[in-house]
Amino acid sequence: MEDKSKHLQALERLLHIMDDLRAKCPWDQKQTMQTLRHLTIEETYELADAILDNNAQEVMKELGDLLLHIVFYAKIGSEQNQFDFASLTHQICDKLIHRHPHIYGDVEVANEEEVKQNWEKLKLKEGKTSVLEGVPKSLPALVKASRIQEKAKGVGFDWEHPNQVWEKVQEELQEFKQEVANQNQEKMEAEFGDLLFSMINYARFLNINPENALEKTNKKFIHRFQYLENKAKEMGKNLHDMTLAEMDVFWEEAKKM
Repeated sequence: MEDKSKHLQALERLLHIMDDLRAKCPWDQKQTMQTLRHLTIEETYELADAILDNNAQEVMKELGDLLLHIVFYAKIGSEQNQFDFASLTHQICDKLIHRHPHIYGDVEVANEEEVKQNWEKLKLKEGKTSVLEGVPKSLPALVKASRIQEKAKGVGFDWEHPNQVWEKVQEELQEFKQEVANQNQEKMEAEFGDLLFSMINYARFLNINPENALEKTNKKFIHRFQYLENKAKEMGKNLHDMTLAEMDVFWEEAKKM
């Protein structure tokens, strides 16, 4: 088994540094959970970017930043006699043991899907009134839709075959096209939402993460558009002064690159 002592020493070092910062640094002394919240969200997105870029060094750096935030929250919790690093760590350990009876108990599972189903059942036994309670309200809509569908699947509420989901996508597309033809703005928006939800559901059946897929497309578009901007500058032109045909030449060059 791996020697954990070096990891424990590193964590202890970080905890001591946090004590020093909280005691001596004017900025760190002023921070509260509320002031840290938006910074934590920002750090999480930076980690997500690094993961999509497959940049191991940046992933390590951003994970370190998030670990600092966890230690910071624990320090504030300790000062307010609410919780500390030890209690939050034991809490997650206890939860993991409880949620994995196939490891720490006598429950047997055949595959990953049964693990997920057991997980949701245990959460309901713990007092949750809905399997959807665990989906944060503030999640971006695209991510939230994925989590809702995954959790519903965990209790057996799901389509049986991918082709059924694809048929639903086609159905929602036709309903959306009908409302576009009718030019009813409110109903267009509703049907567009239904269409997106069904597309996200179909992506799940294809083992595609829709958030990752869309963000990769965003990055691809940014790269190609910035190439177009740079080429325009090299020619001494402004994009506003170029025709679509002229811009398309550089767009195609960017795609080949």
